[in-house]
Amino acid sequence: MQAVIVRRFGGPDVLELAELPAPRPGPAQVLIRVAAAAVNRIDLSTRAGRITEAGLLAPAPVVALGWDVAGEVAATGAGVTRFAAGDRVIGLRDLLSAPGTQADEVVLDETAVAHAPAGVGDAEAAALPLAGLTADRSLELTGLRGGQTLLVTGAAGVVGGLVLQLAALRGIRTVAAADAADEPLLRALGAEHVVARTDRLGEAVRDLVPGGVDAVIDAAVLGIGAHEALRGCGVFVALVAPFAPPPLRGTTVVVQEVYADGARLAGLAALAAAGDLTLRVAGTLPLARVAEAHERLAAGGVRGRLVLVP
Repeated sequence: MQAVIVRRFGGPDVLELAELPAPRPGPAQVLIRVAAAAVNRIDLSTRAGRITEAGLLAPAPVVALGWDVAGEVAATGAGVTRFAAGDRVIGLRDLLSAPGTQADEVVLDETAVAHAPAGVGDAEAAALPLAGLTADRSLELTGLRGGQTLLVTGAAGVVGGLVLQLAALRGIRTVAAADAADEPLLRALGAEHVVARTDRLGEAVRDLVPGGVDAVIDAAVLGIGAHEALRGCGVFVALVAPFAPPPLRGTTVVVQEVYADGARLAGLAALAAAGDLTLRVAGTLPLARVAEAHERLAAGGVRGRLVLVP
C-alpha cells in the first residue's frame, strides 16, 4: 500500500509517498480502508523534526504522517464487537510511532474509532477527530457553565471554530479573537463578541467583559497576551506546553493533551450528524500532492482542513 512518510527531516520536499507492507489488525484492532485523511499542523512539525527535537518522538529511520481518518472498516481483529466490515468510521491515531493515517489503509485500536456521522461526507468527517477532540476536551478543562464567559484565540481556525460551536451549545458566552475580516464567520459559529487581532488583546477583551473573562482557550498560542484577558482565579487552557503562561493572579493554567477517545468522538459525530457542528474543509488533494498541502498550511490563512484522498 502507499503511505506518506519521511526518512529525514526538512521542508515539504522530504515528504515521500512510499510503498509499505499492507497492515493487518491484531486483537481489539480495526483495519480501515482510508477514504480521507486530514493534514494538521502537527504533521508539519513532525516533518520538520520539531517533534523529535522536543523529545516527543524517538528517532526512527521512517516516520509516518497523519492523525485523522475517515473510511470503511475492511477487517477486524479478534475481540472487536463494536464494528464490522463495511462500517463507515472515523478515528484518531495518537501514537506518533504508529503507522499514520495518510495512507491507503491504517490499523487503529477499537477504542480510537467511532462510527462516521450520518449524512456527512468523508472529507468533512476526516476533519473531526483531532480538532473535535481537542476542542471538546479544552472546553471541558475550563469547567465553565452556561452564562459564563470564554475567550477563544485563533477562533477562525478549525479548533477555535469548533470551540465556539460547542460553547454555544452549552450556553457559554464567547469572545472570539481573529482577523476582523472573519467576523461574519465567527458570528455564524456562535461568537457573541468578536475582537480583531491586536497587541493589546487583554485591554480589548476587558472593554467588552469588565473584569476579564472566566476562561481562555488559547488556540492561537498567544500565551501571556491572551492571559491578560483572564479574570483573577480564572482558567487558562493552553494547547502547546512551551507557550503556557505562568498562573498569575491566582489563575489556573492547564495544558490540553489530546488522546484517542472513541466514546467522546462518537458524541461529537452525533452532533455533526444532527447539524449542530459545522465541519469545514478548505480543499481535497490526492496523497501524491501532500507537499502542496503542507505548503498551503504553512503559508497561513487556510479556513478549514486540507484533506488528502487516497
